[in-house]
Amino acid sequence: MGSYLPSTPEERAAMLAEIGCDSIDELYRNVPQDVRCGELDIPSGLSEMEVLSELERMAGKNTVFRSVFRGAGAYQRYIPALVKTVTSNEAFLTAYTPYQAEISQGVLQSIFEYQTMVCELTGMDVSNASLYDGASAAAEAVLMCGDRKRTGVVVSGALHPEVLETVLTYCAAHDVMVTLVPAVDGHTRPEDLAACLEGTTAAVLFQQPNFFGLLEDAPALIEAAHAAGAKAVVSADPISLGLLATPGELGADVCVCEGQSLGLPLSFGGPYLGMIACKKPLMRKLPGRIVGQTQDDAGNRAFVLTLQAREQHIRREKASSNVCSNQALCALAAGVYLACMGPRGMRQAASLSLSKAHYLAERLREVGGFDLVFEGEFFNEFLTTCPIDPEELERRLAERGILCGVPVGEHVLWCTTEVTTKAQIDELAQTLREVL
Repeated sequence: MGSYLPSTPEERAAMLAEIGCDSIDELYRNVPQDVRCGELDIPSGLSEMEVLSELERMAGKNTVFRSVFRGAGAYQRYIPALVKTVTSNEAFLTAYTPYQAEISQGVLQSIFEYQTMVCELTGMDVSNASLYDGASAAAEAVLMCGDRKRTGVVVSGALHPEVLETVLTYCAAHDVMVTLVPAVDGHTRPEDLAACLEGTTAAVLFQQPNFFGLLEDAPALIEAAHAAGAKAVVSADPISLGLLATPGELGADVCVCEGQSLGLPLSFGGPYLGMIACKKPLMRKLPGRIVGQTQDDAGNRAFVLTLQAREQHIRREKASSNVCSNQALCALAAGVYLACMGPRGMRQAASLSLSKAHYLAERLREVGGFDLVFEGEFFNEFLTTCPIDPEELERRLAERGILCGVPVGEHVLWCTTEVTTKAQIDELAQTLREVL
């Protein structure tokens, strides 16, 4: 941020007076003090080479974990080399939103192919050109289900907490009432959901697998939503769809996903990819862009920007979404990933994630003190008890180069993916015996 501030004391003083702040620090008052880095402790007058060397020395203090057992919405997965090769092409890397869209046939085709594969993956009819992340996609999805008579939203208590916060924020800004269905034994019970539904309920949102890694009774939840006249929105793990029935097959109206697992590295938290797809009746309520295929005047295959009905610069007075950028580069990465993996590769990644999670659960049970908190089928994540304070366990494992699962109260949420090895799981079990 420093590079955007006025450079002289007089200019800074004038700026602060204009916006009503007493100091530069007051500009950042909403940023917690413990995450502010302040000025770098580097002597002045160093050459570029000396500064780089000093920064590399400082970066050496960072912890690089050799084993990762943490997920909860962001996953360490294998990324085929072709993904970076394609996305690094300057024709894609530097392209911004094409306002004269049809001139950018390459970008439009990449979006069209992405949309097609998302529809195949989710079982939906229409996909857009992507959103900021999975949380904002979920919030947009519940809002697009509303109409004049129905505005209420019912949300599963087993939804990812950060997704829930985002949904609550979006809905509060639109004066939309949100009802939370408490999870019982880690699951969303269809009868509890049905009891919360009213004639004004527009959408039901649940996660599959849910935050605790458990598989919900998706058909029953969707049926309960439809019985009350509401739309069913499923927040899905895209890798799990290599094994599980798609939301479209189960009758859901909208499917949203966090697309980070599809070829995007963890990258300290972003940028990520919000995937959203729906059935045809809701197509004109989708936020963002939809690219379609047609023919040019010579009869050649061509791509056009078919629909952008809800953006703020189109029908602005009627817009219900302020999305005005798309994550085209992240969507391209996901598209290349899906093309590389194919149905067989997606199924294999899902199968490995599943089997390794169950092997990890067995090894943790052998250690003692790490019992499953909930009964039921789980995918690649699961919640266990912990014989000591979870944050203390996290610290002890970090000292040995292992990133523990996410502390959730007195429990730990563990995760495996296809890149987790049997040797890493066995080492974790042995290390747990030592640190306990």
